[in-house]
Formats: sequence, C-alpha cells, structure tokens
Amino acid sequence: MKNSKSTSVFLVDDDPYSLAMYEQHLHNLGYTNTTCFSSGQECIEHLNEKPSVVFLDYNMPPMDGLDVLKKIKSLRPGTCIVFLSGQANLDVAVDSLKCGAFDYILKGSNDLDKINEVMEKFEAVQEKVAHEGLDDEENKQQYAVSNRWYGGENN
Repeated sequence: MKNSKSTSVFLVDDDPYSLAMYEQHLHNLGYTNTTCFSSGQECIEHLNEKPSVVFLDYNMPPMDGLDVLKKIKSLRPGTCIVFLSGQANLDVAVDSLKCGAFDYILKGSNDLDKINEVMEKFEAVQEKVAHEGLDDEENKQQYAVSNRWYGGENN
C-alpha cells in the first residue's frame, strides 16, 4: 500500500482487547501511525492531530458512535470514518452511512479481512483524490463518500 506508514489512524473502542487486536492488525499491515482511545470524547479532544481514518465502535456510553461521527464530521469533514462495531442493527449501519461513514464493519468472523479491504480502498481513493487535484476538504469528502468500497467508480 502506498504511503501506508504516513496514514494517521485512530481506533476508538471501550473494549481494551478490541483496541489491542485491531491496533496490532493495522501495525501488521504497515500502519504504524495509530492512536487508540477508549471513548468518543477522548477521540474528539485529539482531532487536532488530524487523523486520516477513524475506526469507531458504536456502543460506547455515554456518547454513542453516531454522535461521535457527527461531531467529527462537523469539525473535520474530510476524515474517513469506519464503524467497527458489534452492533448488528441494520438501522444503525444505514444511519451511519447516511451521516457520512465510509463503511460499517461488523465485529466477528471476517472483520480483519474487511479492515484490509477498507484500508486498500481508502488508499485507492486517496490516490484518485490526488490525481483529480481535489484540494479542499468538502470536495475530498464528497469524492470519498461517493467512492466507498461497495460502490462508486470502477470497482
């Protein structure tokens, strides 16, 4: 993957086991610029570090993942947000995508493979964005959301 070592990734989950497992998996893929947070509020407080990708759990009281997603999008609209959640509720998944999430991965049987796919697609979209010369955050975000891994151009 191109420029993978420079891609800043945030992992947000209140389960320390999940955080450690996903962080190790991303490191194995070459993503060493990862930061872990145990709450959505903690993640929001560090958005000045400008993450490229945020993997976000849904069920993290007191602030659920959709609230965190909306806050991140209001502060850093170009950030790629991927839900990585045990929440198998279709309405939650659809709502997250409607609010601008790049993808929704259900924790379980093939979540590590899905992380690989999402990161590959993210890198491909970043290359297209650079090739298209999109330089403002709003255009980048619109392009990224319209070219999610399951849809968009030439998938």
